[in-house]
Amino acid sequence: MAHLLNTSFVPSSQTLRRSPNLPPGVPALSARRSRPRVHCKIREIFMPALSSTMTEGKIVSWVKSEGDKLAKGESVVVVESDKADMDVETFYDGYLAAIMVEEGDVATVGSAIALLAETEAEIDEAKAKATSNSSSSPSSSPAAAPAPQPERVAENANVGSAPVPVSPVVKAPVSVAASSVHPASEGGKRIVASPYAKKLAKELKVDLGSVVGSGPLGRIVAKDVEAAASAAVESIVAAAVGPAPGAGAAASPGIELGTVVPFTTMQGAVSKNMIESLSVPTFRVGYTITTDALDALYKKVKSKGVTMTALLAKATALALVQHPVVNSSCRDGNSFTYNSSINIAVAVALDGGLITPVLQDADKVDIYSLSRKWKELVDKARAKQLQPQEYNTGTFTLSNLGMFGVDRFDAILPPGTGAIMAVGASQPNVVATKDGRIGMKSQMQVNVTADHRVIYGADLASFLKTLASTIEDPEDLTF
Repeated sequence: MAHLLNTSFVPSSQTLRRSPNLPPGVPALSARRSRPRVHCKIREIFMPALSSTMTEGKIVSWVKSEGDKLAKGESVVVVESDKADMDVETFYDGYLAAIMVEEGDVATVGSAIALLAETEAEIDEAKAKATSNSSSSPSSSPAAAPAPQPERVAENANVGSAPVPVSPVVKAPVSVAASSVHPASEGGKRIVASPYAKKLAKELKVDLGSVVGSGPLGRIVAKDVEAAASAAVESIVAAAVGPAPGAGAAASPGIELGTVVPFTTMQGAVSKNMIESLSVPTFRVGYTITTDALDALYKKVKSKGVTMTALLAKATALALVQHPVVNSSCRDGNSFTYNSSINIAVAVALDGGLITPVLQDADKVDIYSLSRKWKELVDKARAKQLQPQEYNTGTFTLSNLGMFGVDRFDAILPPGTGAIMAVGASQPNVVATKDGRIGMKSQMQVNVTADHRVIYGADLASFLKTLASTIEDPEDLTF
């Protein structure tokens, strides 16, 4: 049997007998092997890649504090990606031993942002490890830009020789009194704030007792402190300076003229995509579509929750069914893909950027479900809670500025897609019919920007003709 298994049987004695063939001085092997000692683990929590285009992420807030016990699947930190704010969960049980990237700071994807200790006894060891790592190597994320000191802002706001009174401790306006209280605040006696928020409040001389927390369960985070400091400075400056005589329209609130503002994470992603789009050879084709029938249909179904965006997306999807090449995409420059699904991405303007939520399978979903889905996506987009598959799976993009009265414009093609359609406002126009009569009709201008490596002029012309027919006779949109 031993010969067949290519091994040998080990006697069940305490020690192996010395083989007579062993040279002198070689100790006998112990049959009882020592049990390997199991060490507890200190794990790193990494900055995750929340989208295919994400290269770095910003820490919005830490849901947990150092020393808190964590359970597998529990949210630990909120990260701002290039598209949305998302909760990051832990994959292990343990303790949040050390936070390595503070709120407001940026870290590259894959870099460590915190340490997780398996046992409470290892927290000190993890903190020491975090300290040694930060001292031995430069930070992988750029430090957050220092916030302007309230005293310096007030000095720069002097008019003539009149001094501007500056309070030694900046307090938020009374209207910002705390209304949401963290459960761990012991009835409001204890202020619950993140470590970075406390540090920032000390630097900016902000009274945390007057700040409303926007973090989880009312926890005060860094952006709350910055907002309170900014509001206090604005009130001080406004009281000291007063309105300028003969001044025209005031600047938009929250905009300080003459300042240099770095890109947000979303703006940086938009900038990167726009630069990437320059490498794609594009061309544009315009078309005028009569919208009287579509406007009449919209008036009938608006009370049922149907939106004009959903109607346009549905009409576009039905036209793409007949022209699959316009729904195709070229990503490598050597081939293109006839996409199996018609996913209409619609551009939505957000504060400090834009995003394109996707209505998936728009050709197959009824108009009422499509409208409900669109409202849900817009709400999630404004709350920065879209999941990656809800904004990066579009195969054709719509950009509509008609609600602002824009009659025509060109759109920039998003990388990885074949075409984008810019939709202008529907306006009444005097038109002549083929039999020589003159009448009034509502018309809108659409301009399609397309990837000329895949889509040609005849393709777009045929697609737009089909789209116009669908919109001018829109009864099929409600089925």
